[in-house]
Order: sequence, then C-alpha cells, then structure tokens
Amino acid sequence: MKLKFWNTLLPGLLTGLVLLASGCGNASKNQKKMEKMKTGELIKGTFAYDVNVMKGNKSYAILRSEDSTRLVLVSADLQGRVMTSTFDGMNGFSIGWVNDKFIRSGKIQAHFNPWGGEERLWLGPEGGQFSLFFKPGDPFDLDHWVTPAAFDTEPFETEERRDRKVKFTRDITLVNYSSHTFDIGIRRTVRLLEDNDLKDLLGEKLPENVKWVGYETENILVNKGDHAWTKDAGMPSIWLLGMYRPSDATTIVVPYHTGDSNVLGRVVNDAYFGKIPPDRLKIKDGVIFFKGDGKSRGKIGLNPGRAKDVLGSYDKINHILTIVKYNKPEGVTDYVNSMWEIQKNPFDGDVVNAYNDGPLPDGGQLGPFYELETSSPAAALKPGEKFTHASQTWHFSGTERALSEIAEKILGTSIEDINNTF
Repeated sequence: MKLKFWNTLLPGLLTGLVLLASGCGNASKNQKKMEKMKTGELIKGTFAYDVNVMKGNKSYAILRSEDSTRLVLVSADLQGRVMTSTFDGMNGFSIGWVNDKFIRSGKIQAHFNPWGGEERLWLGPEGGQFSLFFKPGDPFDLDHWVTPAAFDTEPFETEERRDRKVKFTRDITLVNYSSHTFDIGIRRTVRLLEDNDLKDLLGEKLPENVKWVGYETENILVNKGDHAWTKDAGMPSIWLLGMYRPSDATTIVVPYHTGDSNVLGRVVNDAYFGKIPPDRLKIKDGVIFFKGDGKSRGKIGLNPGRAKDVLGSYDKINHILTIVKYNKPEGVTDYVNSMWEIQKNPFDGDVVNAYNDGPLPDGGQLGPFYELETSSPAAALKPGEKFTHASQTWHFSGTERALSEIAEKILGTSIEDINNTF
C-alpha cells in the first residue's frame, strides 16, 4: 500500500515542483523585464530595441496607427525594406528578424549582406542562364554568387512620406548571365493596413480580443530600356522575401490546389537544399506544414498550378498567426526558375517559397529565422510598359480559439490541426 501510495503521489509532487520552479523562473524574468522598462533600458526582442538598432546605421521611417499600437519599421537605405512590425506599441513584441549584430558592426560583405527584415524586395531569377546573381560564364557556386548592390546595399529614394504610407523610387541597370542588359525602374510603396482592409480580408468582424498589425507593399517594375524583355533574352521578376523570428513551435502553413499531378505537377518542390525529412514536412489534403523553428536548413516551393494566393505561419509559443496574401494572376504560368544550373525550362519556376534556417556544414548559422516568399510572373514588358506585384502581410495575436477562426477562413486549417501536425 505504501509503495502504491508513493507511486501515485510522487509524479504529482514532481510535476508541481517543476511548475512552481517554472513559474518562479518566468516571474523572475518578467520582473527583470519590468525593471528594465522602468529604467528605460531597451529589451532585445521589442520593437523599440530594433528601432534603436536602425538609428545608428540606417535611415528609417515608422508607420503608425492613430493610437500608436500598430507600428511598421521601414528602411529607405535598405531599398524600402520592412524591417519589422508590432501590434503592441514601442515595447511590443518585434515580429521581423533584424540582424542587430551585423547592422551594428558596420561591415559590408562582398556576396550578401544579411540585414534581416520581414519583407525585402529582390529581383529574380537567382540562378540559371538568365540569372541576375552570377556573372556571365561563372560557375553556379557560393564563391561566385553575388547579390546585386541595387537591392542589397544601395538606397532607394523617398518620394513621399506620411504617417501611414511611404513611397520609394529607384532606377537601376542589371546585366544577366546571358549578357543582356536591363534598364529597370522600381517603384515601391509601403502602406499601413487599416480597419477597412481588415474587413476586406476577413469579410466579417474580427474575433474578440485579437490584436493585429498589417501592411501592404505595391511593387512596380518599369521597362526603361529600348528593347523588349523576352524569353530569348530573359525576363526579370519581382521576388519578395520575409524573414521572421522563429520559436521552437513555429509551423509554416502553405495551402495548395489539390488535383491530378499530371495536370498540376508535383505538390511541393523540396529539393533546393536536399530533401526535407518527413518529421519536418507534412503534406495533408490541401495544406502543407513545414517546421519554421530555425533549426534545420531547408526550402520548399510551389508551382503556379499548385500555389494559392496565400500562405502563412503560426507561432504556438508567442500566439502569433501570420498571413501573407499576394496578387496571383489567373492562368499565368511563366515564372522564373532560380535553380543554380543551366536550365531546360527557365520559366518553369515556383510562385511561393518557404525557407527554414539552420546550421551550416561548418557549424555556423546566419539566423535563426524562417522566410515566407512570393514571386511575380516573369515580366514580359515592352519599352515603357510596367507591371505590379502587391502583397499584404498580417499578424494576429489572441486566444487559439479566436485565431483558429482566422486560420480556417484564410489558410483552410485550424490552429488545433497546426499544433498537432508535429
């Protein structure tokens, strides 16, 4: 009896002690955080901290709601990139991944400068015979891969700046792997999303006690040259990449069109950095789940037949649901292929991508972070013509029940299903 009694009681006692220790630990952390806030000390992971990172090195603008709870940090020097955002004011959780150590170092690297930022504008393709990242004749390897300065280190000009909107312009010239020259005009507008935009997204009232922040970017390419952009010479595309802070329980969620693979192609391309193991990538009926914990390097992509106009993620620890919704033209199939090789089908590329950062073979790591990416179609433009790729990024925080209403409507899956996938 005594043995049975202790066998029954001991697990409960141990659990209670663990919870008590955990609670004390969290209380201690929260108390230290409050003390820092009282003394004005900036806390890493807050929006204010990341604003301070940008102050010393790069010009910036803050888009803000009327009550200053919804904030979006934008850098003109870094090509109009959205660095981060929050739904909780200056001391709120900073959602984007900002590489504070690198920015503060003041260093400039030859191949790529990892500033971070939850939406940056690049142009594709990255690899192949029409690549914008490799010089003509160079091998497709890391030693020869170089991000063009036009969307890495060189600033955009600020054309207009308001409390809720900022416009940027830049004219650039690029030469692709096939030695064709492109004179390109870039026009980029970043706008804070408002209540009317939220109604358009959800079509109904926001669930109770849900905080949110959102922004829209309108990205325009103009053919400023004297020759048409064609399949023979190459056609650039707009490529938006968002870098976010991961947690140990972040899941990337990508809805897809179901149907015959002979018609729509394979469901997902996971061969970018080697095949992703099944404990990190799950394909269910209509939805792909991919771990975004920043602990294992991998990338996925969906072709035009499979991709929908939306993707997202859910951070179970911080209770943040992220939605990225973009304009995907109906019936368009020409998307640039960014694989690092001379390609048989250079316009058979992916529309949406997701990347999870992780340790490199040498043990180093850039992040951790994870990425949600969208691409425009290849731009078949005559001189003087233009086209637009627009994207909205939304972040919601609240109870899982409330967030599940949004996830089911927009992503086609519940928060419970997301949590139970891995």
